[in-house]
Amino acid sequence: MGVPGLTGFVEEHGGFLAALRVQRTKLVIDGSSLYHRLFFACGADVRHGGDYGPFAAAVGAFFDSLRACGVAPCVVLDGGRDAADGKLATLRSRAAERLRAAHGLSRPGGGGDGGGLLPLLAREAFVQALRRLGVPLAQCFAEADREIAALANRWGCPVLTLDSDFCIFDLRGGYCPLSHFQWQSVCGGGDALGCYIPAKRFSSEKFCSHFGRLNKTLLPLFAVMSGNDYVNLPALEVFFSKARLPGGCCGWKGRKHARIQGLLNWLSRFSEPTEAIENVLQYLKKHQREEIRELLQASMEGYTPSDVNLEDFFQHGNYESQAARKSDLPQWVLDALTKGELSPFISDALILRSTFLHVQVENMQRSSAHSTALPIRQVIYGLLLKISHTTEAASPSKQISKLPVVCEFDRIQKTLKKTFVQAASLPADFCDDHFPLDKLMEVPMSCRLMLLLETLGVKMSILESVPSHLQLPVAVTCYWTRSSEPKVKLHQLKALLLMIIFGELHRTTNDPDPTVLCFEDDSIVYNQFLNEKEKKLQNIEFDLDAAHSFCQWQCCLQMGFYLNQILSSPLPEPDLTR
Repeated sequence: MGVPGLTGFVEEHGGFLAALRVQRTKLVIDGSSLYHRLFFACGADVRHGGDYGPFAAAVGAFFDSLRACGVAPCVVLDGGRDAADGKLATLRSRAAERLRAAHGLSRPGGGGDGGGLLPLLAREAFVQALRRLGVPLAQCFAEADREIAALANRWGCPVLTLDSDFCIFDLRGGYCPLSHFQWQSVCGGGDALGCYIPAKRFSSEKFCSHFGRLNKTLLPLFAVMSGNDYVNLPALEVFFSKARLPGGCCGWKGRKHARIQGLLNWLSRFSEPTEAIENVLQYLKKHQREEIRELLQASMEGYTPSDVNLEDFFQHGNYESQAARKSDLPQWVLDALTKGELSPFISDALILRSTFLHVQVENMQRSSAHSTALPIRQVIYGLLLKISHTTEAASPSKQISKLPVVCEFDRIQKTLKKTFVQAASLPADFCDDHFPLDKLMEVPMSCRLMLLLETLGVKMSILESVPSHLQLPVAVTCYWTRSSEPKVKLHQLKALLLMIIFGELHRTTNDPDPTVLCFEDDSIVYNQFLNEKEKKLQNIEFDLDAAHSFCQWQCCLQMGFYLNQILSSPLPEPDLTR
């Protein structure tokens, strides 16, 4: 994320980071950076598609440390892709990187740090953990950077993230890199101020002074010219090839940051961005200059704090965003998105009719594990894009032409491809003109439950004997056993049911709720499960076919989970960590 090479440049220099004691303050946290950092730092298994328990425990321990130091956190998550889809090329590139990492993990002897490959439901498990802990959470309508910067400046507090874009924003309280945030090493307070978390804060003043009299207002131009998640201008290579960028006085290892250092030194000659842009344009062909000027100026605005007032959301539940208003989405959808009650997958499908399906450690020679959940996704698309049941009365050709299509990015073997999927038409109860998407919550809950169960091919009579919080996973498991290809084997089903029991034992033995009964035998069996799990993880053999089958199950759970959320939870939401 952020400006290529800038994090390494700042780390190697060292002098741009000042020691900071984090205590008795508000803290705005980049949620996307945090859950990535915590998952890979907690030692969770990355190969077998989940291990959300240790991850949730790490999330709890992190916020316990903040609480002990009097820190009041607010977590802000990225939303979906913006309407212009300006980050599409970057997202496709990252999806291809995850695909390569997944393939590496699927091969004999595959292992290591997972190459940044998160399990499929990590984000949803993180959101659930925040809710249990009572941590304030907001999910922005699109990328969160500008709204995070605006909220931190409003409160005058630091931003905690791993995104080097925050070296560019002008932040009153500064930017604390997560890599230097020692939350596991809380220091006891020998003074009146009490405990604190040792951290470091990026100093834009020290950074700019290192390059002569570099004006901070030139940093956004530096970021845009260096290339970021939104901007990559090949035309600027002409500038870099022709301009004689001054070197620096420091012997950077292997000169790998020579361009960063040279560009910043070159920019320090100018007093403000307009003057610098005009000088950049002199190196380009005349017919390119106006277009590049407009692109540079527009891209620099991405480093201006947003006018969205997240403080108003955290205090009063009001989220006013110009982009959200322009989307013309129903208010209940916007509210649910902002609260993190709907995934960005939903807004991408609604606004762009385009979605990314994240790869897992699966058998690359077979169809994508997401193929099993395709009929569930088609119902989701039909619900969101409101397909009329009356189209069935039309001729087949006319019916097909009226069905909306969603572009899905998924793997075909070891390559990322896009395919076009038609939405499903819905039962008549949902296609009545009285129930468009903005009035979906007025559809009787019994009808919403019926749609969920019909999609999963399950009757409520089957679920009545199942504890309510397990009804959705059991319904999904029924769908999985019927729909997966190749067919689920009996020992795989038994293994899955045993792990659901393991999750229940974890709940009864670890839940502080006094109404949850715990028997001594529960603890004994739970510990036996833990020992067996450790033995399994030490076994270097990897059953790729079994892994693929469980990936299919998790894809089905993900889409069943999303469909249940859209329908406002006709079945209770299951605890994903268990």
